[in-house]
Amino acid sequence: MSPIAFLRRLRHDPQLRDVDFRLFWFSSILTNFGAQITLLALPICAALLLHATPAQMGTLAAVGSLPFLLFGLPTGVLLERSRRLPVMLCSDAMVALGLLSVPLAWWQGWLSVHWIYAVQFVIGTGYVVGGGAEQVFLTFLVGREGLTDAQSKFGATESASRLLGPGLAGLLVQVLGAPVAILCNVAAFGVSIANLRRIRRPEPQPHAPQSHLLRDMLEGLRFVWRHPTLRLLGWIAAFWHLLFYAYTALYVLFATRDLGLSPGTMGTAQMLGGVGVLASSMLLKPLTARFGSGGTTVIGLCASAVGFVLMPLIPRDLFGSAAASACAYAVVVFWLDCGAMLFFLPYLALRQRVTPDAFLGRMTSTMRFLTVAMAPVGAAGAGLLGERLGVRGGLGVVAAGAIVLTIATLFATRLRHVRD
Repeated sequence: MSPIAFLRRLRHDPQLRDVDFRLFWFSSILTNFGAQITLLALPICAALLLHATPAQMGTLAAVGSLPFLLFGLPTGVLLERSRRLPVMLCSDAMVALGLLSVPLAWWQGWLSVHWIYAVQFVIGTGYVVGGGAEQVFLTFLVGREGLTDAQSKFGATESASRLLGPGLAGLLVQVLGAPVAILCNVAAFGVSIANLRRIRRPEPQPHAPQSHLLRDMLEGLRFVWRHPTLRLLGWIAAFWHLLFYAYTALYVLFATRDLGLSPGTMGTAQMLGGVGVLASSMLLKPLTARFGSGGTTVIGLCASAVGFVLMPLIPRDLFGSAAASACAYAVVVFWLDCGAMLFFLPYLALRQRVTPDAFLGRMTSTMRFLTVAMAPVGAAGAGLLGERLGVRGGLGVVAAGAIVLTIATLFATRLRHVRD
């Protein structure tokens, strides 16, 4: 498709003619770009400035996922009893204030690993509440039939942030230092909050609660457990998140210490991950049309497993060259990110489609609770493995787990046969 034809197609896209959707999408773009800075700068603060050990890096990743376990279920009931837009605004403000404390603490000489733990917990809490509200609010804006198309747009812009964001983040960290670079994400959140306040589409007032909070939470759990597709997705996603958070706990140490990459080189290498996300956004529609949402999820699972397996196999100086190792790291990040998005986007769309409106908020929070509940175990366990086996050995265990999960999903479940 020529660029002119592509622009014409965008001009006639019904979703892009919706002002509120454009505002919501633009805020997502801002926070995605800012998140790339934080994803690199915050672990680098711990690893390079504060000299964190593998166990401490594992704890950092575990603390970030702990809010999913603590607040996941109550968030679902909250989203069904509240308008989602104010929830998103409050969550973004909370995350921005938490991030702002990092450079302030650094300048005052207060910054420590435990301070980073606290900020990571605040960020995780904001993502639990605000992320769940965003998913439900997107369904409200575009409807169930528009979810795949909307997810493709969000995937495309996330690919742009993954393509440009890590390089920008690496440059900012290299030149300004990690604490100062985080201020850029704070600014992105400020603009996003101002932009979201311009959305004018009225959300329907939720009905007054007729039952107790705990009863609603249990009903959400029962609904997910009794639904065969949601239950299957929950099991698979839970173990995938365990592996992903284990990888997250170790990859910064692996890149900076085992491979010897500087923050700038690491950010530049990770830019190829944006190409992987872009590839996944382009492949999502044709793959879903050919194999269904379940089959596309399995394809993404297999591709991400390839990334998990190849990462610990990269030597420090491939063919005697540090640049070759950086290139190999970038290629592996491409596979991992492409697979992760092909796994996650159809998984999100499928679970939204099979859930009635009355359970949409509780389903979202329940699935996030069930799937990310294993994340602290994976992150903390990876930190301990990194202490005992080395960072490369810990990533090798993650690779073995990815192989087992992929084989089990392919041959012991019916997910690849699930369409829409």
